Amino acid sequence: MKPIVRTALCTVLFLAALASAFAQQVTTDFDHQANFAQYKTYSWQEIKPANSLWDARIKNAVDAQLAAKGWTQVDSGGDVAIVAIKTTQTQRSLQTFYDGFGGGWRWRGFGGMGEATTTEQDYKEGTLVVDMYDAKTKQLIWRGSAEDTLSNKAEKNEKNLDKGVAKMFKKFPPGSAKS
Repeated sequence: MKPIVRTALCTVLFLAALASAFAQQVTTDFDHQANFAQYKTYSWQEIKPANSLWDARIKNAVDAQLAAKGWTQVDSGGDVAIVAIKTTQTQRSLQTFYDGFGGGWRWRGFGGMGEATTTEQDYKEGTLVVDMYDAKTKQLIWRGSAEDTLSNKAEKNEKNLDKGVAKMFKKFPPGSAKS
């Protein structure tokens, strides 16, 4: 294989691996004893930490999903109380690039003159956790979380928020025939 082709192939494979490493992670869990058929209304308790721009975006994304499931938001006294927690943290990745020269000779015992360059890259990762509590018993009945790499562009982050919340509520409520 020609060195330029090998380099291009390695770059494509690296980018594919990088994309999958940064793919959005969504998980959900619920109280298997909870009867979700009894819940029809919900009230927001809080979003931690408070940030007025993202508070409204998170509420709108969750409200849209719950409305699609037939639930109704009430100002207070809903069957379910919702708390959302959002966090961001800086992560570091190491990226190694090979120049493609000499590497193919190593297996033949001739050595090689190829070079590798490793760089560090910092990126922001955001996590949103949505908790639902039975308002009467105060017990946690459902939790969804979405984790994704944050962009420097608010529009892209908002699209990722909507996508993550939609994934979170895809099989909601648990045990429903519409799941």
